[in-house]
Amino acid sequence: MFGIKYIKFDAMTHVIHFKNGKIVKEGRGLSFFYTSYNSSVVALPMGSNDLLFIFNESTNDFQEVSIQGTITYKISDVKKTVELLDFTVDSKGAYKTDDGEKLRQRLINEAQTATSSYIQSLQLKEAIVNAKSIEQKIMEGLKSSQAVDLLGVDILAVNVVAVKPTPEMSKALETATREALQQEADAAIYQRRNFAVEQERKIKESQLNTEIAVKEKEKQIAAKKHETKILEAENERKLREMKIKADIAIEEENQNLIKLKADNEKKLADIEKYKLEASLKPYQQMDWKTIMAIKPKGADPKLNIAVAFRELAENAQKINNLNITPDLLESIIDDNNIQSQQAL
Repeated sequence: MFGIKYIKFDAMTHVIHFKNGKIVKEGRGLSFFYTSYNSSVVALPMGSNDLLFIFNESTNDFQEVSIQGTITYKISDVKKTVELLDFTVDSKGAYKTDDGEKLRQRLINEAQTATSSYIQSLQLKEAIVNAKSIEQKIMEGLKSSQAVDLLGVDILAVNVVAVKPTPEMSKALETATREALQQEADAAIYQRRNFAVEQERKIKESQLNTEIAVKEKEKQIAAKKHETKILEAENERKLREMKIKADIAIEEENQNLIKLKADNEKKLADIEKYKLEASLKPYQQMDWKTIMAIKPKGADPKLNIAVAFRELAENAQKINNLNITPDLLESIIDDNNIQSQQAL
């Protein structure tokens, strides 16, 4: 109504609202009402964008190659971009021109320009295997390009995904490579067989050396065992000699001990003999009757009776009549029985 419109943008879009040729609003993620008859709205995407590219170049040996890759960029200077390209949108947010496509095409042209001289300095095979170097050349060319700088664009990354020759040349290269690989495979097989033969020879030689070493070691072991047996026999002989010497020494000590014991017993016997002789010497000249009479503890009645019987027996020819009562004998017998029981 009356040409009043409402428009809204996301946070990744930089918006400039022109009214009567002057900037009224500017910023990211704006939403506002405007009059369509005297206003224009410019919207620039501020996020990163991936630009696919593919272009053909000729190598130093006049072979055509196709280079495919991706350029990642973002608009960094809105003022510069707006001055060169038209990003005006209608009331629905759709771009009125194709200047966005122009921006992408200019970047592709700059990338091809940066690559062209480098590709022409390479042979076909070198170009095919130098994708990383081509990436660097494109990146350097875009960074140093005045046109890219005027567009207000910042190059974030360049990726070259493929460098391909023509189908005919690709087939020829595949054939040549296949033949070269086959030759390398044959050479590898030959080398592997030679290596296997050489390894087998080394293994046999190692086995023979091992057998020789084992035999030599067995000889050493046998000699060592023999030496050990001799040493054991010698040690056993020495042990037997030591044992015999020890037994002899023990027997000699036993003999000395026995002799010493005999000497001691003999000395003790001599001492006892001397003591006995010394103690009996005073009684040798005395009569036994006198000895009985001088008994230290006094005369035993029974002993006196026995002495009396002895004297009677010695003078039996002088005795005509002897009367011994049973009571006397019974008292002697009873006393002996009592003493025997006490001893038990």
